Amino acid sequence: MNEIMNALKISAQGMRAQGTRIRVISENVANADTTGEAPGSDPFRRQTISFKNEMDRELGVNLVEVDKISEDYKTPFRLRFDPAHPAADAAGYVKLPNINPLIEVMDVREAQRSYEANLGLIEQSRSILLRTIDLLRA
Repeated sequence: MNEIMNALKISAQGMRAQGTRIRVISENVANADTTGEAPGSDPFRRQTISFKNEMDRELGVNLVEVDKISEDYKTPFRLRFDPAHPAADAAGYVKLPNINPLIEVMDVREAQRSYEANLGLIEQSRSILLRTIDLLRA
């Protein structure tokens, strides 16, 4: 019975981490066109999320935790020629966020699948608990 409760807690923590990942990806997509406000200023910078294993001493197992949410400084900003834009530099170029919608879609699909896998494990554990209770009643 204890193993089933541990599985429920592990899966719930995995769902929480993937939910945070989906939120970060959603913020990226929502800001895909957010430019700077002043000429030559930087636009919204893509956010990334990293995870870590955290030992839960009560359960005696590793749980996934959000390690940090950071900005992507590796991917360069895109440039678009638009001299009329308020954020255009002296050459007429506007910096656009370093967000690639295709990457964001792939990331959200992966997060969604991980979330659904954890949800499936919770449903299986629940089913086992209900069967155990039915057996004990008999």
